[in-house]
Amino acid sequence: MSEVIADKERLKQVVSRAVDQTPVTDIHTHLYAPAFGDLGLWGVDHLLSYHYLIAETMRQTSLSYEDFWSLDRRGMADHVWKTLFIDRSPYSEACRGVLTTLGRLGMDVASRDLSAYRKWYDGQTYLDFVDRVFSIAKVKAVVMTNDPFDPKERELWLRKEESLLQDRRFYTSLRIDPLLYDWENQSRVLREMGYEVGAAFSPEDRRTREETIRFLVDWGRRMKALYLAASFPPDFDYPADSTLSALLDHCVLEACGRLNIPFAMMIGVKRRVNPSLGLAGDRVGRAKVEAVERICARHPQRRFLVTMLARENQHELIVLARKFRNLMVFGCWWFLNNPSLVEEITAMRCEMLGTAFIPQHSDARVLDQLIYKWDHSRRVIARVLHAQYEALHDTGWRMTPHEIERDVRNLLDQNFWTFVKGG
Repeated sequence: MSEVIADKERLKQVVSRAVDQTPVTDIHTHLYAPAFGDLGLWGVDHLLSYHYLIAETMRQTSLSYEDFWSLDRRGMADHVWKTLFIDRSPYSEACRGVLTTLGRLGMDVASRDLSAYRKWYDGQTYLDFVDRVFSIAKVKAVVMTNDPFDPKERELWLRKEESLLQDRRFYTSLRIDPLLYDWENQSRVLREMGYEVGAAFSPEDRRTREETIRFLVDWGRRMKALYLAASFPPDFDYPADSTLSALLDHCVLEACGRLNIPFAMMIGVKRRVNPSLGLAGDRVGRAKVEAVERICARHPQRRFLVTMLARENQHELIVLARKFRNLMVFGCWWFLNNPSLVEEITAMRCEMLGTAFIPQHSDARVLDQLIYKWDHSRRVIARVLHAQYEALHDTGWRMTPHEIERDVRNLLDQNFWTFVKGG
């Protein structure tokens, strides 16, 4: 048995070091391996024109939506930089994230010299930059979001399947939102790919049902997907008299069973409440936790990775996770990925679930964001875990560094892999 930690200051040091040094598996991102070419986003102009920052900028500028979108990428970045970083103090989480990233890459953020930052990036290659970012962020692997309904990505998979899977730091997930919400149009795509599905989905139509399952299994195997995934609006209900509900019951969860992988559900986004903002125009809504309860109860042999977007849903979802071992709660998604909310939610999960959850994922769309999203999250997670271990210490229980490192490794890495493999 290794040393027992008797001193609280020593306890804090051990927890901080364990959280800081443990390599992470980032279970949900929108990143791409280098083999995907220009689908992978990186660089300061993409950091600055990220939709979080666009939403903030459009609150602070007189520039019309039309004029903003008419700018090229560099012009958008220039406008965001001036509006949020020069004309105002950049202390929002999204702005601070840009500065954390640039600083950790070795740039002088005090200089406020955007041209110098661009020059630094001009000297990088994407392949080398992936190595650098993964090393700085201490990320061992990420899970991509892979969409066979996107024509450009689909063509890459059909032409370059083997090369897309060579970088084992990048794992895949099969995203199926278009199939669930736009059967009329996407069924045509399936027919073009050789799957004999009808124009309308009915579970009584055996050929359409089996061909849809065949499509999901074929693409799950082609991608070697770790899970199937979809996002859902706040009013998502289950079961329901809808094509969505029928597809889940008769195709999606059946495909998950045949592939032996979980289904990831990201619930609570209301799309395009302001279409003029593009990706920045979505908002959050309170979801129905009962829908998750019913799907977990109705399909006890299936595994569900679930995150919800509304703060108001978090306590109820945590309680539900105590009742269903086939439910794994993960991450502080999107609008919840702010330190004050990450701290509150992570503490609540620790208090009610112990170590049986996945505290965070980055949801990064720009490679560079791995740096700040994990830097900021690790600080909060360490703070929460230290409080938990200190409270445990106060009972008279004593821990060893090995035990703390084990717990942190489970939270940041192994819980996901164990759940994916059905352990």
